[in-house]
Amino acid sequence: MSVDALTREAKDAFETYAEPHERPPFRTYAAMASIFNAAFGGALLAAKRRGRLPDRIGVQDVLLIGTASHKLSRLVAKDKITTFVRAPFTEYQGRGGPAEVEERARGEGARRAVGELLICPYCLGLWFSGAFHAGLLFAPRATRVTASTLTALTVSDFLQIAYKAAEERGLGGS
Repeated sequence: MSVDALTREAKDAFETYAEPHERPPFRTYAAMASIFNAAFGGALLAAKRRGRLPDRIGVQDVLLIGTASHKLSRLVAKDKITTFVRAPFTEYQGRGGPAEVEERARGEGARRAVGELLICPYCLGLWFSGAFHAGLLFAPRATRVTASTLTALTVSDFLQIAYKAAEERGLGGS
């Protein structure tokens, strides 16, 4: 198969993926994935060169970073207070969970891709998890304090929701 035929086949695959108005911004997605991979790969290489790459990451750090990444992802993607970060790339759709909003990405190309990233806690989770792990390699104390703060906030949120549920069932004490 010739290069031209392969190029046409690849182009057709992208063009037939979805209707034009529903087609994802593939190039921007690829650029964003490349940025993440270059940054995380660069951090790993720098850590290796400086002798900071551990043989393993402890379970306690994995749980701490996992919980902190979850919380930070939800804060950025859904929190009312962080709408100023998302607003240039998103459009308000309505109320979400407790203290959260629902939005959708706006525009096309890079604007839409960034909007989709900013409203997707699952997508942001990878970026924040990578950043926290890089932080463990170069500034472990500050990273653990930051992650601990977010983890404590996660516990607080669960307690707030449990308390509200108890109040609604007539079990509240105050």
